[in-house]
Amino acid sequence: MIKYIAQRVLALLITLFIILTIAFLVIRLMPGSIYDSNEMLSADMVKILEDKYHLNDPLLVQYRYFLEDILLHWDWGTSVAVQPRVPVWEVLASKIPITLQLNFVSLLISLPIGILAGIFAAIYQNTKVDYTISFFVVVFISVPSFIFATVLQYFLAYKLGWFPIIYNATATGAAKYLSMILPITALSFSPIARVTRYLRGELIENLSSEYMLLARTKGLTRLQATVRHSMRNSFVPLANIIIPMFTNILTGSLVVEQIFSVAGVGGLLVESINSSDHTLTIAILIFYSMISLLTILIVDLSYGIIDPRVRIGGGSNG
Repeated sequence: MIKYIAQRVLALLITLFIILTIAFLVIRLMPGSIYDSNEMLSADMVKILEDKYHLNDPLLVQYRYFLEDILLHWDWGTSVAVQPRVPVWEVLASKIPITLQLNFVSLLISLPIGILAGIFAAIYQNTKVDYTISFFVVVFISVPSFIFATVLQYFLAYKLGWFPIIYNATATGAAKYLSMILPITALSFSPIARVTRYLRGELIENLSSEYMLLARTKGLTRLQATVRHSMRNSFVPLANIIIPMFTNILTGSLVVEQIFSVAGVGGLLVESINSSDHTLTIAILIFYSMISLLTILIVDLSYGIIDPRVRIGGGSNG
């Protein structure tokens, strides 16, 4: 088990290094200087800054200095345009809480609703209940989250006035949380549909198994047998989508944050790209990559927790 974890962590670090390399090369190959967007700097000042940060050196030399700063000093550079002279991770840290809050809450809402819908769709297979749930699953999966965000914003916020049109970061108490309802709702539709679809398929297969027939002969109702026995076996493949769903929601929130003017990581990424703030853009891309890689690692390690029969890495490594 320890050997397996070490191998997965090593693979994560290698993947992260490759992503960092590609991100650095692609962004630094963009035309223009990273100081071009700063109108307050004179041409002489731009040249001094480019010499200081080795921007006039060959690309591989720039990359060597970039890696040395990270590995030896954990220095990822400072923001150039968004928040000048502020370390990039400080800029990013100020935006992460609201982004994580939106994504965690939407995921926490999605899981119980999706699980309940999947159970009812499987138990009442080929009935009106199943057909209705399946219809909404198709709609929620097919329509992007930013479409739902726009529709919710127009009808519930603009037309009916039930919610604020945009997120109000300066509000306190109930007003602040009220402005978060529509973004969270828009982000919840797709994960609800995914959990429902996967769980329905797994439960339908397990409901016809021999151990379920044995449970029914012992006096359990179909619902009791499903919850007590079939659910556990269905959660093993379901874990393969539940944990990575956080990454999918995080990606979808890039556009949703823009629609509702949420000052999160999504808006920060767009702003850093538009202003040619290369160091900040790289830091944000690494942040998203780390989230994605960690979710993959958690999925691999969670199999043995969800089902003890699964022995990760084999008996010799346990």
